[in-house]
Amino acid sequence: MACRGNRIVLAATALLLSLSSAGAQVSPEQVNTIREVFARLRSCWMPPSRANPIDITVIVSFNRAGEILGHPRVTYESAEATDNDRLLYRIAVMEALQRCTPMPFTETMAGAAAGRPFAVQFRKPKPSPPAIEGRA
Repeated sequence: MACRGNRIVLAATALLLSLSSAGAQVSPEQVNTIREVFARLRSCWMPPSRANPIDITVIVSFNRAGEILGHPRVTYESAEATDNDRLLYRIAVMEALQRCTPMPFTETMAGAAAGRPFAVQFRKPKPSPPAIEGRA
């Protein structure tokens, strides 16, 4: 009888351990930290090819399901940007947000991120200066 009781205790312990570890597992495609939110957004960013390089910052919030909450708001654009550059960058930003949403939050991150405003900077890499040949 004692052996049977030990097996029940062991089975119950194994079940509890599997349940607690199952809730803690994060699949690679899920977003579990603020850093991962920004990394995911960067991975969706494709700067417009027909525009001069500018910086643009957008405030965006998500709900628990990872969908955009409300409307993203542009809070900064480079001063030297033309109206055409601004338009092309705004379109590219909205396309990036569409590609990235819904954001695949873990349950923990969904609670932490819901309603929180994220200020996201989007940039087109500026061209590198030409290489200077060294002297002989």
